[in-house]
Amino acid sequence: MSETTKPSETDRSTDQPARTTNGETDERIRAEWCDYEFDGRAKLAVEDLDVYYGDDHALDGVSMEIPENSVTALVGPSGCGKSTFLRCLNRMNDRIKAASVEGSVRLDGEEIYRDRVDLVELRKRVGMVFQSPNPFPKSIRENVAYGPRKHGDIDTGLLSNLLGRSDESEEEALVERSLRQAALWEEVNDRLDDNALGLSGGQQQRLCIARALATDPEVILMDEPASALDPIATAKIEDLIHDLSTEYTVVIVTHNMQQAARISDQTAVFLTGGKLVEYGDTDRLFEEPQSQRVEDYITGKFG
Repeated sequence: MSETTKPSETDRSTDQPARTTNGETDERIRAEWCDYEFDGRAKLAVEDLDVYYGDDHALDGVSMEIPENSVTALVGPSGCGKSTFLRCLNRMNDRIKAASVEGSVRLDGEEIYRDRVDLVELRKRVGMVFQSPNPFPKSIRENVAYGPRKHGDIDTGLLSNLLGRSDESEEEALVERSLRQAALWEEVNDRLDDNALGLSGGQQQRLCIARALATDPEVILMDEPASALDPIATAKIEDLIHDLSTEYTVVIVTHNMQQAARISDQTAVFLTGGKLVEYGDTDRLFEEPQSQRVEDYITGKFG
């Protein structure tokens, strides 16, 4: 955790009782297991984050900082809150009527849960790729250009042409750039006007990544982006994530321990009760986890 924003010792109990499920070791969480120190700047800083779905306490007092230009993996068994946490980072939980959020999430030091935050602008800066590919039933070109058009970053059409304000050449450049960043350009550049639903599953997911990149985000959230893909398509997505981390901050939810070990710089482990149990350098966490429950989870003893 960076020195400038490291919480005080009173911000989190060092000896919280763990809530366990069948197969988990009865263990108490220690604050130092989540105090991750890293070089550079935090892109996102989360403090004392609680999320409720009605009476269900989905996230319990989560605090962590996410370094910029890196890949952070969120792992843990189903129902532990990792996808809920991911959606908190661009306020997607606002769309769920039963959800209530308490605590702080800061993007570049600015609180995203303050009043009158422009959610459209926030979600341009913090894009999201979902578990199942969800391209629009439009052409490949229109899928990529949709976001910039909607936000007014690109102006095309008959009226724009008549008034001399058409940005069609800019759109072409943006579509190519985004598809290249998503490692898809070479496969589709000769059929940009074809319906995107005709692409393979792996290509559709990379198209959705290109669509997210087209709005020029700073952070990319990915909720199990390769869970429905075959091994070859999964490998392409993993290579893409590695390449994107040189320019973007990537946060990914995955159930695949080997995937987390391969692609992430740091890993956060969520377990029973929506608690963050351990967070730190991926190599260290997988080789020498400090929590017995984390060791049991990553070695497949439960989950």
